[in-house]
Amino acid sequence: MDIATVIGIIGGFGLVIFAILSGAGAEVFLHIPSLGIVLGGTISSTLIYFPLNAVLGVMSIIRKTLLHKLPSTREEIDRMVNYVNIVRRDSLLALEEKVEEIEDDFLAKGLRMVIDGFDPTVIRKIMGIELDYIQERHKTGKAILETMGTVAPAFGMIGTLIGLVQMLQQLEDPSQIGAGMAVALLTTFYGAIAANLVFLPLAGKLEARDKEEYLLRELMIEGVLSIQAGDKPLTVHEKLKAFVSPKVRKLVEST
Repeated sequence: MDIATVIGIIGGFGLVIFAILSGAGAEVFLHIPSLGIVLGGTISSTLIYFPLNAVLGVMSIIRKTLLHKLPSTREEIDRMVNYVNIVRRDSLLALEEKVEEIEDDFLAKGLRMVIDGFDPTVIRKIMGIELDYIQERHKTGKAILETMGTVAPAFGMIGTLIGLVQMLQQLEDPSQIGAGMAVALLTTFYGAIAANLVFLPLAGKLEARDKEEYLLRELMIEGVLSIQAGDKPLTVHEKLKAFVSPKVRKLVEST
């Protein structure tokens, strides 16, 4: 689980709730029609922008972004060097038992191609296509979240206009002014919260996660090709260090 995202969301909503409870109370800020305008309008507009399967798929991408923790580059380097040692000590077929234990489908697919004797050019091409597809899905998910972050405040303003019209029509009846003002102000509030505390931050997190995963996948491709080429463990270790920052590189060198 990505703890930073969880802390950020909980902390942000916690501060908002604390401010609400410190004032007039939570019931003043709960208005179902206003919430319906913002959320319903945001979803409707997003469905116009993007195909249904892409919108439904973004939930899976968000879930993986929040809950699935990527291995560190240091861990991945150690794992690839360990696989090289297995192949050199035993044989390529001995690696097959390890492949069955790998949860990462991308890496497992690459190693199976090595075991099956695929040409290195073909392995790189197939894994590269797979990586491009992963990136494309992430780009689509980011675009959807950014769109939702853009239209949510807009529907907040639409709700504000609706509320103001209702309020102006009821000026002769003061008892009805409150309902119109609630819609007018709370839709803007809901739109701002949804955009700046949920949709846009998640889009930024997905972009950062995509860059992190791309680097890790490239490391895996290089490691798989090194195994296929029969490189020595030290050679693989030195080659894969190029994928990590200088700070992490020192930690890798110490192992």
